[in-house]
Amino acid sequence: MGRERTFIVTDPPHLSSGETVPRAMLDTMLALLPVTLVSVYFYRLNAVFLIAVCLGACVLTDVIARRIKGRRPSVSDLSVFVTGLILALCFSPLTPWWTVVFASILAVGIGKEWMGGLGWNRFNPAAFGRAGVIILAPVTVFLSRQFAGLGVRFPMSPEVVDSLTGATPLAMMARAELEIPHLRLLLAYPSGGGLAETSALALLLGGAYLLYRRHITWHIPVSILATVAVFTAVIGHNPLDHLLVGGLMLGALFMATDWVTSPITNPGRIIFGVMIGLLVVVFRVFLGPTEGVAFAILITNAFVPLIDGLTRRGVFGRVHAMKAAAAKAPTTKTA
Repeated sequence: MGRERTFIVTDPPHLSSGETVPRAMLDTMLALLPVTLVSVYFYRLNAVFLIAVCLGACVLTDVIARRIKGRRPSVSDLSVFVTGLILALCFSPLTPWWTVVFASILAVGIGKEWMGGLGWNRFNPAAFGRAGVIILAPVTVFLSRQFAGLGVRFPMSPEVVDSLTGATPLAMMARAELEIPHLRLLLAYPSGGGLAETSALALLLGGAYLLYRRHITWHIPVSILATVAVFTAVIGHNPLDHLLVGGLMLGALFMATDWVTSPITNPGRIIFGVMIGLLVVVFRVFLGPTEGVAFAILITNAFVPLIDGLTRRGVFGRVHAMKAAAAKAPTTKTA
């Protein structure tokens, strides 16, 4: 009689890294902290108010949407806070609160929960909310007429008001009038655009932290930035102008790298990044001062299943049918 063996049967996954969704989301918020602090330094209470409204609206939308679906709120996994913070950083500090609330409802209620919830949504929620308020401009105009008398504003210093009432660097670049030193754009500059546009360096530091924590890989951000740099140089533009202005850094490092809405293979991630970079160049060069980063990410999100299918890894142990048939075929000898 041989020795009896005991087989333990468990559900997958059988290997665990110890990482959890809340921890990954907390790391993402920590990575966004540098640019958040820079925006608060420049825009003071306006930035604080905008971020607070966006976070509150996203959390409330998440609770209501999941209750309607008969599910418990998912606030504890912190994903809704990440969506809210990224979405807030996309907007100017003078954005009316009702526009931010509308964007939050689109991002969390439709872009995330209506499309399946965390882990199932096809499109990046923050990009969905940001692009949604642009596409649905008549709705935002209607809300402005209804709530104009309820707008809440915090006073800002005169120099900040001047920067907000002037043209943004992206608009100046479209008119070939960008004269702001690149070093200022890299370090810190109140551009008058989105909160995240105040410091490219702060975003790069946050991206480096996510790379260090292995929450993202280099493939998507590098392919996006490299594509934008190469193609803008080819058409005679200064690549640094495009890399340092607008929401490109935020999109490349924090939105396009979303684990759910980006490809799972490294070759797929490079293809994905190149597609986004090309679309950003098309939007910026041929559509005037249009930002285009959110739209480029959303358009390319739709191709992720196709990209995954074209770049999927082979199944371990599988032998190609023709090779297997050739191996089994009897060999003949010739005299």
